[in-house]
Amino acid sequence: MINANTIKILKDAILLERKEKAFYSHIANQATDVDIKTFFQNMANEENEHLKYLTKQYRHLIQNENFLEVKIDISNNETSDKILSENIKNKISSASFEAAAISSAIDMKNRAIAIYSERAENSESIEEQNFYKLLADWENGHHKLLHYIDNELKERIWNDNNFFAF
Repeated sequence: MINANTIKILKDAILLERKEKAFYSHIANQATDVDIKTFFQNMANEENEHLKYLTKQYRHLIQNENFLEVKIDISNNETSDKILSENIKNKISSASFEAAAISSAIDMKNRAIAIYSERAENSESIEEQNFYKLLADWENGHHKLLHYIDNELKERIWNDNNFFAF
C-alpha cells in the first residue's frame, strides 16, 4: 500500500509546478519585449517538463505502488545557455515588473528545492530518493539562473543610484 504522505507530497509538487508554469506564462504574456517574453516562456516550458515528469511518476505510483526509475539529463534542460545574455539583463529594468517576478520566482524555487530535498532525505525507496534528488537538482539549476539575474539587477540599482559605502 502506498503511503498517504507520499501521495500528498507528489500532489503538492504537481500543484507547485502548475503554479510556477502559470506564473511564468503570465509574465511572458505581459512582457512587451520579445527577448524578455522568450525568457519567461522558456521558463514556463521548463516547468511544463517538470509537470509532465511528476504526472508520469504519479500515474505510475498509483498503478504500480512504486516509483518509476526515470532518467533525465537535466544539463540539457538548463535554460541559461539559451536565454541568458547581456541583452536580457539589460532589457530587464531593476525596478520593473519582470525584476519583481524574478524575485518572486526565486522564492518559489527555494520552496520547491526545500520540499524536494526534504522528501529525498525521508524517502522510502531508492527510486523515490533519486526522483526527488533529480527534481531538487533541476530546480536548483533554475534557481542559480534566477539568482544570477537578480544579483545583476541589484548591482545595477547600486551603481545607478551611487550607493557606495566609500
